[in-house]
Amino acid sequence: MTAPNRARVAARTCRWLTAATFACAAAFSIAQTPPASEPAPPDAPPSAPSIDIALVLPLETPAYARAADAVRAGFQAAADASGSSVRTKVFGHGEDGVLSAFEAAQKAGARVIVGPLVRDDLKIVAAMAIDLPFTIALNQFDEAAGPPPTLYTFPLSVESDARLIARRIRETPVAPPQSVPSVVVVSADTPLMHRFAAAFTSEWMGIGGSLPGALRFDGAAETMTGMRRELARRPPAAVVLAMDGAAATLAKPYVGTSAAYASALVFERETLAAVRDLDGLIVAEIPWIVTPNAPQFNGLPRREFPSAALARLYALGLDAFRVAAAFRDGVPERFTLDGATGQITLDGKQFAREGRFGVFRDGRLTPLDAPR
Repeated sequence: MTAPNRARVAARTCRWLTAATFACAAAFSIAQTPPASEPAPPDAPPSAPSIDIALVLPLETPAYARAADAVRAGFQAAADASGSSVRTKVFGHGEDGVLSAFEAAQKAGARVIVGPLVRDDLKIVAAMAIDLPFTIALNQFDEAAGPPPTLYTFPLSVESDARLIARRIRETPVAPPQSVPSVVVVSADTPLMHRFAAAFTSEWMGIGGSLPGALRFDGAAETMTGMRRELARRPPAAVVLAMDGAAATLAKPYVGTSAAYASALVFERETLAAVRDLDGLIVAEIPWIVTPNAPQFNGLPRREFPSAALARLYALGLDAFRVAAAFRDGVPERFTLDGATGQITLDGKQFAREGRFGVFRDGRLTPLDAPR
């Protein structure tokens, strides 16, 4: 019924219902009012632009916050210096929040996720049946089943240094000449040093070396005296110190004339580098620290940190951005990078890293091949 017809019916009805004057007026008013049109739907909010790379770090976990922030600073510095249009976003999480951070990164449309940083978080992510975009984990995956199909690992690990040291010793001529140089590993009793010693031994024997000698180090005076006596009786071509910087400072004077090697990753603070007792110790270190003025670092901003350990994590962040950017359009057929953490190559599902050798001279770490 049209609006005029409704009005005539309403008026005729009102003349017969004299007791309903108010209702009649209301009906007449409603009849005169054209039906309201449906309200227009609100404008949909503009969709947020998707991101290319998400960085997932335990920034809200007190035990790892400083380390995570150093990685974040390096990552963002490399992104800013790249001059490209790669869009990035950082997703911080707390102790039990790594899965939520990954889900948030996926919802944001990330093509590549960098993280997790902590090994336990990596185990959690890998164990969950979730479809991941390309993921560059900043730790190593030790499970026998292998990583998920889209997960790659880019760790800053002592194992890579141990393998590099083994190859260096094998290729270095010794006097008197030996078909296979003799090696002794002096190891502290910690899980990290067990990993370092095991990785060295595996690589050493894999490239033709015999089972190295093994000595335990605990810092006691009688232990160090016994170590010096044993090494002096049959001096090896090289001694590998699988121990942290404080222990290496104590152990190095007892090594004698044998070449001594260690991983610089076990040195937590730069002040240890000023200890003259380390003079002559050869370490596998990252180029960002050994050769800070190398041409490949031009344009990458430097930051001062209270420890060498944090400087290494900053360098890891620098390289992590450049590694992730190479995955933005799919898995690269080949990948090599002369990076801040070393010479990086893609080997299957993991990135192999070779650092640079430095040597302590007059209490300072200098490139091994630098002129004296």
